[in-house]
Amino acid sequence: MGPAWGGGDPAAGKIKFYTCKGCHSIPGYTNAYPTYHVPKIGGQYEPYLIAALQAYKEGARTHGSMAGNAGALSDQDMADLAAYLAKFESKSQEGPVTGDVAKGKALAEKCAACHGADGNAPAPNFPRLAGQYESYLVKAIQDYQSGKRQNPVMQSMVQGLTEAQIRDLAAYYASQTGLGIVQDE
Repeated sequence: MGPAWGGGDPAAGKIKFYTCKGCHSIPGYTNAYPTYHVPKIGGQYEPYLIAALQAYKEGARTHGSMAGNAGALSDQDMADLAAYLAKFESKSQEGPVTGDVAKGKALAEKCAACHGADGNAPAPNFPRLAGQYESYLVKAIQDYQSGKRQNPVMQSMVQGLTEAQIRDLAAYYASQTGLGIVQDE
């Protein structure tokens, strides 16, 4: 496992992030993921970012570009990137969602212990979902249901959700103040 949380240098992470900007700094970008948006990562927790990068590097999470980019990172690189990305402030969200936010809020009550009532997780080892693209959240939940993403707790939590419930849950989290697109400061 990589460096402990808090061991990264945000200034070094900003420089390393230039490689990531081509996908993660373009609002609404879907080119690399034709059916869903490239995730927002500005303001995500350091431990979660490091764990995600390591999962791509080790093959536990799959995506061609991410596996290649993460595979080239050292543990210190990951810590630096995470320190840089975690420092971004929460952003209010704009734009329409396709799911039913009210129904999603009711569904999210079961998720609050780990992800927080509004998707801003109370502990840094759980990802913030607030403000994430609706399409990305739908894809992530579907991947947990199918087993493409491995996490026994998440797999059991989402297993019984219908497609409509997945869209509603994703719409609720997407409409909350939270993650943002990292653009030049």
